[in-house]
Amino acid sequence: MWLRTHCMLAFSVPSPTPFILMLRPRSGAQQWVARESYTLKPSVPVVEFTDVYGNLCQRLIAPPGEFLIRTSADVMTTDAIDVAPGAPFDEVQNLPDSVLTYLLPSRYCETEQFFVMAKEIVQDSAPGYDQVACIVAWIQRSVTFNPASGHAYMSAVEVNQRREGVCRDLAHLGIAVCRALCIPARMVVGYLHGLEPMDLHAWFEAYVGGRWYTFDATQREPRGGRVTVAYGHDAANVAIFSQFGPSLRPTVMHVAVELLEAAPD
Repeated sequence: MWLRTHCMLAFSVPSPTPFILMLRPRSGAQQWVARESYTLKPSVPVVEFTDVYGNLCQRLIAPPGEFLIRTSADVMTTDAIDVAPGAPFDEVQNLPDSVLTYLLPSRYCETEQFFVMAKEIVQDSAPGYDQVACIVAWIQRSVTFNPASGHAYMSAVEVNQRREGVCRDLAHLGIAVCRALCIPARMVVGYLHGLEPMDLHAWFEAYVGGRWYTFDATQREPRGGRVTVAYGHDAANVAIFSQFGPSLRPTVMHVAVELLEAAPD
């Protein structure tokens, strides 16, 4: 399927402010980016680099006044995600070097706090994919997905205590529990076609059966129509914007995802 993504951010900047943006999807095994537009108003010099997770990042200094960022991309992606009940657990000693880092605790995923709980959640599941599916089902039963949740960034421990959160919070909990079982897991941020209410979205991937699989505790059924923008250990690594100086929030933020009838010309 072909999707057209849109993101618009507006800031009121009091003084020259360094930004790092993470708004460009990249082509890969699951998606092909056929067209992009990326405009800044006013136009300023930008330096792009690739971070340690392979994400495309842009460095710039926003001038004082109103600063507008608009991005759009036409992306071919799958209309369904792969599911693999029974896919086996990968022994740690057999994992690719690049995957090992996603076994480690991180800022918002305190793996060491979930060793006992993780075993209780998956006690009747076969090691591997079935364990991750069991974790997602447990989160859906136990934690309320509330897109309007007013809590600040929460760690997995805090989400487990509050039993409520936005998409990134549910992803943090899933990641922490997976890692407690020695299943590599990573955060993903991007777009989901048909998401209600529409916004940038977060989910997680787990490495079982020799590859990464998508899991999303906010959705009752596996859903495709996803455009990935960034990967990381947790939300600290996948912020779509980071600014350095006076704390700024967007004065306007608009996200849209359109289904295209055919491939773009």
